[in-house]
Amino acid sequence: MVRLTDLPEYERDHLLEKNMPPLGPMTWSNNAKPLSAKRIALVTTAGLHFRGDNAFDFADPTFRPISIDDDANDLIMSHSSANFDRSGFVEDVNLVFPIKRFQELLADKTIGSLADVHYSFMGAGLMPKVYEKSAMQVAGLLKQDLVDAVFLTPV
Repeated sequence: MVRLTDLPEYERDHLLEKNMPPLGPMTWSNNAKPLSAKRIALVTTAGLHFRGDNAFDFADPTFRPISIDDDANDLIMSHSSANFDRSGFVEDVNLVFPIKRFQELLADKTIGSLADVHYSFMGAGLMPKVYEKSAMQVAGLLKQDLVDAVFLTPV
């Protein structure tokens, strides 16, 4: 792991700016529904989208929908971080968007169902407040899709 002292000053300052207090007490929801009955959605911060979609800009807090009907192998990554190693994604999209693993869990009835639409953000280190509007919008869409739980792959 790289040490802060080994980073260029601009990168070190950028990371230290993110040293924020905790967001506050976690909101706990008691969901007694068994996993085998839950509807699951995937949310990634890998900056994934399909070729025809708009690429993510450098400081982009928006999201891109990924339909369950689309082939995840057609996803491309426009993550803006030059420090992000894309080689794993090139080998297997499931590393950052594990849809095949969740389809396997669905097939063996470990989970109840998969959401119709999953979502991708670009996790390029923006402050949490910047994502609030998009996060609220995705939360509403997940609620409309009757999603019980979200599996997050932070990149």
